[in-house]
Amino acid sequence: MQRTVKRRTASENLRLFRRFLPYFKPRLPVLLLDLFCASLTTVCDLVLPLIVRYITNMGATNLAGLTVATVVKLSALYIVLRVVDTAANYFMQSVGHVMGTHIETDMRRDLFSHLQDLPHAYYSNTKIGQLMSRITSDLFDITEFAHHCPEELFITSIKVVIAFVILCGMNVTLTLIIFAMLPLMVLCSNYFAKPMQKTFKESRHQLGEINARVEDSLSGIRVVKSFANEDLEKEKFAEDNQAFLGVKKRMYHNMAGFHSVTRMFDGIMYILVVCVGAIFMIRGRIGAADLVAYLLYVTTLLTSIRRLVEFTESFQRGITGIERFAEVMDIPPSIADVPGAVELKDVRGELEFDDVSFAYEDGGGNVLSHISLRVQPGESVALVGPSGGGKTTLCNLIPRFYEPQGGTIKIDDEDIRGYTLHSLRKQIGMVQQDVYLFSGTVLTNIEYGRPGASRDEIVEAAKLAGAHDFIMELEHGYDTYVGEHGVKLSGGQKQRISIARVFLKNPPILILDEATSALDNESEHLVQQSLEGLMKGRTTFTIAHRLTTIRGAATILVLTDEGIVEQGSHDELMAKKGTYYHLYRMYQEKE
Repeated sequence: MQRTVKRRTASENLRLFRRFLPYFKPRLPVLLLDLFCASLTTVCDLVLPLIVRYITNMGATNLAGLTVATVVKLSALYIVLRVVDTAANYFMQSVGHVMGTHIETDMRRDLFSHLQDLPHAYYSNTKIGQLMSRITSDLFDITEFAHHCPEELFITSIKVVIAFVILCGMNVTLTLIIFAMLPLMVLCSNYFAKPMQKTFKESRHQLGEINARVEDSLSGIRVVKSFANEDLEKEKFAEDNQAFLGVKKRMYHNMAGFHSVTRMFDGIMYILVVCVGAIFMIRGRIGAADLVAYLLYVTTLLTSIRRLVEFTESFQRGITGIERFAEVMDIPPSIADVPGAVELKDVRGELEFDDVSFAYEDGGGNVLSHISLRVQPGESVALVGPSGGGKTTLCNLIPRFYEPQGGTIKIDDEDIRGYTLHSLRKQIGMVQQDVYLFSGTVLTNIEYGRPGASRDEIVEAAKLAGAHDFIMELEHGYDTYVGEHGVKLSGGQKQRISIARVFLKNPPILILDEATSALDNESEHLVQQSLEGLMKGRTTFTIAHRLTTIRGAATILVLTDEGIVEQGSHDELMAKKGTYYHLYRMYQEKE
């Protein structure tokens, strides 16, 4: 699907450039030295026409005065300038590019850091492939932009100003004729530059779509194969790929027009110099030596202008990268530490929901309405009810993955918004329904629960989770590589490793979201015993469809779209013969 892209105005480009300038500040000395070297590289281009003019003029008017020694000295001077030019150019091409890479690295660091702070809701509506494109290819273009933009502007400015002064000294009229062509050249080039800018951004977006398609398809490759839908995935990828091809075609047509216009004006300006200069020479308004030097200066001038005009391509790529960078950086974290937030320490574990209501931003009404609940320290609370009743949502409000639209949630009689996010989440352990393992070893995945833990502590946590035995049966034990998303392990094995993480973290508040849903009966029994040991003295919220696993909970809440409809122990709720009773009987019949 084609995406409409708004063209940037000159003021928007300036705003984006200003947004980019702070990244230059730490490397200002390198930038200044780079610009100094850039000025040195212009010396040879500006001196050579003067040397040619002097030799030609002496040869035409005073050949006897033109000695071999003079020619040798002028040649030696030019060689020295060439050596300086070579050294300066080496610095620009090496250290200058490294400077651009440092800026790219700093921007990538800030972008990734900002992405870590964005809430769950942002990722619910954003494709990961699009974010990958912004972090990688977009920022690569900024490297070239950061290095070449100030460099090209500086070099061209020097050459244009100095060349204009020298050319005016030779012939003002001819110089004004040549420089009068420049605005027309820029105007015609701009006709293609604007649509080129648009297609650059479209191509970046479409590349992100391809990344998203690949990431989605390959992550779900087992589902694809299980439904024999390889051809369907190929068709969907081909659609995105062809859309990208279409954008690239338009982009290259605009680029071709842009570069062709500059070449056409080059030819026009050269023939103007030759034609008008020859007429002036015939009429005695310019000498032969001056005309030769004039042609050399015009060559230098046009080369610089052509480089600057052609740099527009890199400029548009770079400014597009900055724009896409700014689009993400300008998204404020909707959940952040409030001013004066304090560290959450010495947690007793008392939790209170006071008239809490919540609805997702995409509409559809409240998921939770006016929930009030008090949980005592160390109490075990189980949440049951039909899917969509808000069980997982209620638990996700505790670590502030989402913010309620109404009411407050308190830990130890203090509003959780008064605690720093980091300290709040450090005190909460979660085993989620969808298990995610990072690419790495079994050891590093368990260690994620408490980075820096010793190997003995990790092994002990695995034992408590009932995972040690199967881990030791793996080819390399705890050092076994689990594959991307843990593909080399079964669902039950992955679940037990995720539980081991929480054992290692050892938090005072636990949230178990279908913690044993992927385990077989034997593993479930082992893990359930371990969980019961871990839950002692800790406030625990358990979401379970296997109702037999929560019979021992001190309090069972039956949560539906009408809120908490029943509350009590297993025996109390069974005696009521209400919603819980019917859910439990249905579960027993299925078993």
